[in-house]
Amino acid sequence: MSKILRLISAGVVLLSACVAFAGSGQSDTRLQKAYRFQRGGWTYVHLEGSPADIGYQHGYLLSAEIQDALEAIKLFDTHQSQHDWEFFRTIAREQLWPHIDAEYQQELQGIADGVKAHGVDLDVYDITALNAFEEVPDYYLPWLAKQQKTAANPKLKAPGNCSAFIATGSMTKDHKIVIAHNNWTSYLAGERWVVIFDIQPEHGNRILMDGFPGVITSDDDFGVNSAGMMITETTITQFEGWDPNGKPEFMRSRKALQYANSIDDYVRIIKDGNNGGYANDWLIGDRKTGEIAYLELGLKNTPIWRTKDGYFVSSNFARDPKVIKEETTFDPNDASSSPNARHARWEEIMKQQKGKIDVMAAEQFLSDHVDSFEKKGQANERALCGHVDNSPRGVKEWAWDANNPGGAVQGKAMDSAMAAKMSFVARAGHPCGADFKAADFLDKHPEFGWQKALLRDMKAGPWTVFASGEKQ
Repeated sequence: MSKILRLISAGVVLLSACVAFAGSGQSDTRLQKAYRFQRGGWTYVHLEGSPADIGYQHGYLLSAEIQDALEAIKLFDTHQSQHDWEFFRTIAREQLWPHIDAEYQQELQGIADGVKAHGVDLDVYDITALNAFEEVPDYYLPWLAKQQKTAANPKLKAPGNCSAFIATGSMTKDHKIVIAHNNWTSYLAGERWVVIFDIQPEHGNRILMDGFPGVITSDDDFGVNSAGMMITETTITQFEGWDPNGKPEFMRSRKALQYANSIDDYVRIIKDGNNGGYANDWLIGDRKTGEIAYLELGLKNTPIWRTKDGYFVSSNFARDPKVIKEETTFDPNDASSSPNARHARWEEIMKQQKGKIDVMAAEQFLSDHVDSFEKKGQANERALCGHVDNSPRGVKEWAWDANNPGGAVQGKAMDSAMAAKMSFVARAGHPCGADFKAADFLDKHPEFGWQKALLRDMKAGPWTVFASGEKQ
């Protein structure tokens, strides 16, 4: 019976999505330039126009997915924080909304208007809280607990999600930039992180990025813009810090991708109003110059490294000693930890593959299962393609328990030639191609039964090329 109900639920979501596509007809002029289609396990969505129109198109075309995604985030965040959803809505209204630029307030309101027009009863503070699902639970709440001198929930720690690299010059086969990233997160969120957004805004650059339903930025942050900026990031493990007067990270990251024409632009915009939320190591490339950069975006410290001949790897370790000492509780010397083990593996790969790196090689890197600590191949928390559900250790630095259902949930890669065409290749599900079966997992690990209502199978799709402006 539970399987039948899950099938019915999935069918309703799919039917709603199809109706959203068909219903984007010509009756509402705001929807005339917008469209969506499915390919390779991804939903491709084209949005175009003013901030309010882009938001409305986003909300209307993805209304079913947004409702479903918000329920998953609501379940996860309320369980981990022991606060109800109204608490998160209040933070969105009182702490975040006043610091959001008018352009993005209009887009967020547009999303709320779009979902409501399609029969989903959410308001702008639900949508704003959804957009902040990375920064409020893991950054604002631990800071708030310290301010109030209360015992922080041990589950609320800045996690370290993702494995990524960027390379250029003598490192790559054609001496131009190659960039790649796989998104590490809970499977509850990750199985829903399968949207390709093609956004043509009224102002700024056109954007192609992966993303999460209802969120205005990529949020795992892989994308390219029409000025040739290629970006990704991984999270700084165990970062601590928050500025209540700063601007939300989800807004700054979207603004940087939309308006940056150079590495300097990107760094300036992402740092402007830095609130410390969702603190990341940013990998940035400019296909026009072949230069790449690594920005470690702490709150107190923001060091940057740049080169036209070399590489940067990232797997949730801070590299600057001041950032580590002053802004994290991370131990860079524990070779058994997931961030450090993956760092070691990245360095091995870069040494072995110098001069050979291209997009096909990048796909293989993202699929890698070598555990550099135990020096053997195994799909676990130390592999670049993470499978924490297979680990009896979990990831203590992120407060992920043994066999936590999380890890690498999708992968993306591109080179300078693809960036020139605003294109990249992406794979939904584990980059290695393995499937996650929710029912089988929950049978073995009933301690995660609280996710049962919304945890679904995560099936790997094929590596699929997407480009800006595609129709089907």
